[in-house]
Order: sequence, then C-alpha cells, then structure tokens
Amino acid sequence: MKLIIINGPNLNLLGKREPEVYGNQTFETYFSLLKAKFKEIELEYYQSNIEGELIDKIQELGFTYDGIILNAAAYTHTSVGIGDAVKAVITPVVEVHISNTFSREEFRHYSYISSGAKGVILGFGLLGYDLAILSFLEK
Repeated sequence: MKLIIINGPNLNLLGKREPEVYGNQTFETYFSLLKAKFKEIELEYYQSNIEGELIDKIQELGFTYDGIILNAAAYTHTSVGIGDAVKAVITPVVEVHISNTFSREEFRHYSYISSGAKGVILGFGLLGYDLAILSFLEK
C-alpha cells in the first residue's frame, strides 16, 4: 500500500508554532515514528506553504497512490482549488486536522475539502494521522 501525507502552510513549524495548540514535536520526528509503526506501508511525506504546489502534488499522485492524507491547514477554509483537486482525483483522500477546528475561530468551521474527502479526522493532535492510516488499512 502506498500512502502520502500532504501538509499545508505553517505545518513545517510544528514543534515551534503555538505548542499549546499543536504540541512540541516536529512533524519530521513524528513521521519517523509513523514509518516505524506502519512498516507494511510505503509512506511518503510532502509539505508546502504554496497552494498551487499542494494542488500539483494532489494531481500528480491522485491517480496512482492508494491514499492521500491531507492537512491543508489554513487553505482548508479558503481554497476552492484544493477542494476541486481532491474531487478531481480517484485516490481517496482523508482530511486531517491536528486541532479541533470547530473549537477555534468561526472561519475555521468550514472546509472546502470535506465534501470530496473519504473522511475527516480532527482534534486528536498528531494521532489523527495514525487514525487516517488505519482507515486505509481497514477496508
């Protein structure tokens, strides 16, 4: 099984950015733990702060991978283009958010991605990525 985690803007700052919301662990450290935990999966990681690059990556892999785990971060609430890209590909996408977006500012209560996603996981911290992987393993 081939999965990719695609993270959007500012998630490269995990471990430094708002630790009270996002924790103290970098995503690179966490990703190493995920790869060790899910050895049976070919797991890749991509991060960009640029909307078009995220769309390009979804389109590039959205017809050949078994799954995409997408945390589009703030673009979740603003990017019709990323939402359209999710709907345009055949690879299932699980939307993940580290925080519970419904307990935050009102503008974070809407997602342009959710309607095209296989499922949405939010509010469980980095564990949300584990849960997303498990959703692909449970057919």
